[in-house]
Amino acid sequence: MRIPRDAYPLWKFCFVSLSLLRPLCGSLKVEGVENLPPQGGVVLASNHPGGLDSFVLGLCCPRQVFYMAKRELFNIHPFLTYLLHRIGAFPINRGARDAGAIEHSVKLLKQGLVLGMFPEGTRNRGKPLRRGKTGAVRIAMDAGAPVVPVAIQGIPHLHKYLFNPFKRTKLSVQFGQPMWLPPGTMDDVQENTTAVMVEIARMLPPDLRGHYAEPPASSQDPTPPGTRMPESASKVAKNIPTG
Repeated sequence: MRIPRDAYPLWKFCFVSLSLLRPLCGSLKVEGVENLPPQGGVVLASNHPGGLDSFVLGLCCPRQVFYMAKRELFNIHPFLTYLLHRIGAFPINRGARDAGAIEHSVKLLKQGLVLGMFPEGTRNRGKPLRRGKTGAVRIAMDAGAPVVPVAIQGIPHLHKYLFNPFKRTKLSVQFGQPMWLPPGTMDDVQENTTAVMVEIARMLPPDLRGHYAEPPASSQDPTPPGTRMPESASKVAKNIPTG
């Protein structure tokens, strides 16, 4: 995996460090990385099996991923705050609509950067997929950026046996096809959120699909997975040339 060319220096350092340490923890299978647009703003919408999924996603992505982080982390120590900012993280107030964090997210996307988000809103700890929140889709629609659904597996096992060399973890990360979500009404936001969550669920085993085990009637059609078009969107899951 190549080091992201335009990443922050600290991101590059962490990328190299994790790449060297990763073989000690287990195997990593990455699929669909060619679906990630090579340039321009994009939202990576992933399931949230545990706290280490953001590190694994960052390791698998050929571009730097910017994340929201709970504001409490920025209040622990000035040096930690400095490191978080230098790696591209920015604070958000949990449990409330943080207009500042949303505006910053839209700004990052309009600057052509990659925003990593977890629509479930909280870790599912390896349990079935939770109902998706609308924030990731709303930000993507406001910025005019595509959403790339992502499915990560193996994180709970990694949490449990991270420091046990005899219990290697099989990690997998699959990137779905990009989905274009034009601006629309709140009904469109909810419908598009469901569409994104259905695509994430399709990349997970049946027992982890949770609320999205059976796609709603409006999303059942013969179009191949990842290229379905919700009624409210003019272009959903359209392939972007990767050059």
